[in-house]
Amino acid sequence: MGIPVDALTSYVNQAVDELTGIVTGLGDDLINQRPDLPGANSPYAILRHCLGVMEYWGGHVVAGRDVQRDRAAEFTATGHAADLVAAAHQAKIQFRADALTADPQAPPRRPAGRRSPDVLEVRSQGHALLHVLEELYQHLGQAELTRDQLREQARNR
Repeated sequence: MGIPVDALTSYVNQAVDELTGIVTGLGDDLINQRPDLPGANSPYAILRHCLGVMEYWGGHVVAGRDVQRDRAAEFTATGHAADLVAAAHQAKIQFRADALTADPQAPPRRPAGRRSPDVLEVRSQGHALLHVLEELYQHLGQAELTRDQLREQARNR
C-alpha cells in the first residue's frame, strides 16, 4: 500500500498556502516580530522552518538528495514576505518531485540525523512523508496563534 502522492501534496500545498497567507497578511512590518511570549517564533521563522522540514525530510530522507540544513538558523531567519512566498512556491514544487521518488514501505534513503530507528518518522519513507504533513499542520496552528497575538500586540501599542 502506498501513499497517494496527489493527496499528500495537496495537503502539504494547502498548509504551505495557508502559512504564506499568514505571512502576506501580516506584511513585512510584522512577519519578523515575535509575540511577547517566552520562546515564541516569528511568522517568518515558522514558515522558514517549515520549508526546511520539507527540504530535509522530503529531499534528504526520502529522495536521498544532499541537503544542507541549518535548523537553528531557521528559527532566527528574517526577511521579506515576497521572498519567502517565492521560496515557498519552489519548496512545494520540489517536495512533490521528492515525494514522487518515494517507496513508502522502504527504509529512508538517507538517515534522519541522530534519531533512533524506533522513532516512527524514520521507519520508512512513507512515515517520513507523513512526518512532513504532521509538522506543517502543527506549525500552521502555531502561526495562526502567533498572527493573532502579533495583531493584538500591535493594536495595544
